[in-house]
Amino acid sequence: MIVEMRKGATTAEVDAVVERAKNLDLDVQLNLGTDKTVVAVLGSNTGQLPIDTFAVLPGVESVARIMKPYKLASREFKDTSTIIDVDGIQIGGDRVVVIAGPCAVESEEQLFQAARTVKEAGATFLRGGAFKPRTSPFSFQGLEKAGLEMLTSAKAQTGLPIVTEVIDPQDVNLVAKHADILQIGARNMQNFSLLTKIGKTNAPVVLKRAFSCTVTEWLTAADYLLAGGNSKVILCERGIRTFEDSARFSLDMCSIPIVKKFSHLPVIVDPSHAAGHFSLVPSLARAALAAGADGLLIEVHPNPKEALVDGLQSLTPSDFARLMKELEIIARALGRHI
Repeated sequence: MIVEMRKGATTAEVDAVVERAKNLDLDVQLNLGTDKTVVAVLGSNTGQLPIDTFAVLPGVESVARIMKPYKLASREFKDTSTIIDVDGIQIGGDRVVVIAGPCAVESEEQLFQAARTVKEAGATFLRGGAFKPRTSPFSFQGLEKAGLEMLTSAKAQTGLPIVTEVIDPQDVNLVAKHADILQIGARNMQNFSLLTKIGKTNAPVVLKRAFSCTVTEWLTAADYLLAGGNSKVILCERGIRTFEDSARFSLDMCSIPIVKKFSHLPVIVDPSHAAGHFSLVPSLARAALAAGADGLLIEVHPNPKEALVDGLQSLTPSDFARLMKELEIIARALGRHI
């Protein structure tokens, strides 16, 4: 349930709410707003507690139950949209961020060339996978630690902050030393041990929607990160699996305004994985921006024909530069910028 404190409630009054919750073996999360404080009281038995348990306490303005499975990701807990600052770049505000680069780090030459290319075109972040969870055990699995070191070098050369995936809870601290944003892939959206471990860090994180999960399940997974104390959560729509087979996945454009309506978290879109083919990526990217996405995650490779992973869905440098110019026009029309 959500306990909303009166404007100007004292620290002692907030502490009394927290103490009562803990005496009932409940967890709490605080949203310390500029005007008032909101206390989320969390636990499996909150539905059995009378609202008066907290409503009678001094300084409490209102108490309400959150009926949705997700609590901390909801607008009931925080009604203002979350803006996440990464290296001075705000995600969730007027700026549309573009995260671009190869699906996998293959070599220094490939990565550095890609980094220079996407920076010149106006990208905000550099993406590249050092650890690659693959459907087949015989496919390229990434350069792992060596790939992370290459990403660090690419940032030193270009100044672009790094986004890369972590797939094992044991690697969270290692990846966090090299990455500015940790990525949780679609296959790991409900890897709860991984979510819990990252939730205990203060590292910004991109949580991709699993290709067979609902928006509700996606936001509930985000609660695992938020419950650990990590408030820097960015959602990423990357397409879901439906009966339609003309594209790799069906990009759920509806999820963008739905997330905006029911959650305070920023949402970005990965048109590359949804499309599965480079020719479809620009159209999906433009549509996602028009639908209100806070950013895009786009695969760009210096030579897609030689890519070890997902070459078919990767844009060439020239195609990416052309797309960036188109996106800037759309962003300006919406009162935003890239």
